[in-house]
Amino acid sequence: MGTRPLLERHRAVMPSWMNLYYEDPIELVRGEGRHVFDGEGRRYLDFFGGLLATMVGHDIPEITEAIREQAGRILHTSTLYLVRRQVELAERIAAASGIPDAKVFFVNSGTEAVETALLLATQYRRSNQVLALRGSYHGRSFGTVAATGIRGWSATSLSPLNVTYVHSGYRLRSPFRGLDDAAYVAACKEELRTIIETATAGDVACLIAEPVQGAGGFATPPPSFFAEMKSVLDEYGILFVSDEVQTGFGRTGAAYFGIQAFGVRPDAMAFAKGVANGVAMGGVVARGDLMDCLGANSISTAGGNPLACAAAVATLDVIRDRDLQANADRVGARLRDGLRRIAADHACVAEVRGMGLMIGVEIVTPGTTRPDTALVARILEECRSRGLLIGRGGLLGNVLRVTPPMTVTEEEADEALRILTDVMEEIAAMAAV
Repeated sequence: MGTRPLLERHRAVMPSWMNLYYEDPIELVRGEGRHVFDGEGRRYLDFFGGLLATMVGHDIPEITEAIREQAGRILHTSTLYLVRRQVELAERIAAASGIPDAKVFFVNSGTEAVETALLLATQYRRSNQVLALRGSYHGRSFGTVAATGIRGWSATSLSPLNVTYVHSGYRLRSPFRGLDDAAYVAACKEELRTIIETATAGDVACLIAEPVQGAGGFATPPPSFFAEMKSVLDEYGILFVSDEVQTGFGRTGAAYFGIQAFGVRPDAMAFAKGVANGVAMGGVVARGDLMDCLGANSISTAGGNPLACAAAVATLDVIRDRDLQANADRVGARLRDGLRRIAADHACVAEVRGMGLMIGVEIVTPGTTRPDTALVARILEECRSRGLLIGRGGLLGNVLRVTPPMTVTEEEADEALRILTDVMEEIAAMAAV
């Protein structure tokens, strides 16, 4: 029977726009470390990590025990009462952010976190004008969709915001792609200034940006990109909001929060996904005066609830105690080097990019930059048949996303590279027949 009956039930009651991976979708029922098991008992090396939410792996004893202990006491209160774990978690995130006088507000998801950051910025600046990067993804709600710069994720043209898109760090399809780093950044910086002067009314609330673009295929800008862009924002008093939903808490290897690797201190950061290792949790950390700018009452019924906060504190403990930021840096470099060796032998790979354990492999028709989405789908299927789960994304849906949990070992990275090598060689051999 397989998963066919469950798939039919899914299609009957779930929205048609909820996509499933694979021609024969799988149900994941159990996880151990960096491995997951489907409903038929097949074991897979998980290199997509619950869409980056399973930050440190599956069934981590410290996190499981923290959840179990908290569940045995109380599952939920609300922000109308003191929540000890919430205060402890906020103190840690505020300290790690580097933002002066930082305050934290907890919500339930990345979408809600970004929505909150946009609410704060637009209220503080008394403007609904927002700048966002081309190729960005910020969520599925009304406001966050408006700030998303990928057509495939923009469900509506209606918007509560006046959004203008500026150049990002994605160079492969940029008109500036032939420039060196310094010239590329200078061109983006000048375009930003021109857009502020010509395409806005001037009183822009903020620029929101992902340090490494997630759904955009892990586009990674040159090192000076954000510092130069922020220098323009500062000229106009425009706030900078860093969307750390995928880059936060050490996954990039280079810094605890992704934007810190670029030497920039934002006014606010949105975070979610991996902070509680997959338990629903998100939030915003911002300058105290920015966080306190709201004049109306507000609460978050489930945001920062005791169970989620217990999971988050335990997750941050694991990241710290096992030095997982350094592991992300080390194993991420090993994976990128291995993927670039594969790319050297296969003309369908246009680019390997990313930071830490956020790696994108862009697949194209050889000799062109035309996206080959059919080949991407085939690679995912062939990897799955060999026991490896990876993701896909990119502006045009032609980027492989390789994002294992931060506890991944060098041996597991090598296993994934062997599988990808075999898949690419088999596909190339069949194409040559």
